[in-house]
Amino acid sequence: MLRTLLLALLLGSASACQLATSQPPMSPVPVAGFVTDLPAFERFIDSRPTAEAFRAAYPDVQLVMPGDITTKEFRSNNSRYYAAFDAEGRITGGRFM
Repeated sequence: MLRTLLLALLLGSASACQLATSQPPMSPVPVAGFVTDLPAFERFIDSRPTAEAFRAAYPDVQLVMPGDITTKEFRSNNSRYYAAFDAEGRITGGRFM
């Protein structure tokens, strides 16, 4: 009886772990203002987000797409990000200007 109970608990916890890992990753909480936490921003970019995901996560940062025309005024507050994209349309890197 005890072995059956332990086996049931073990299988139940394994199923719960499998369900937890098979869920899609949650979207990040939007960051208000400009980018101040550069390591967190770099981890976000390393996840290869789409332009829509970038805008959802950093709504106050201007995302400059290839071909967009912008002015070249100096910004030191990380408020405009010139993104580089791969063939799938995901952001692979870029720079603040």
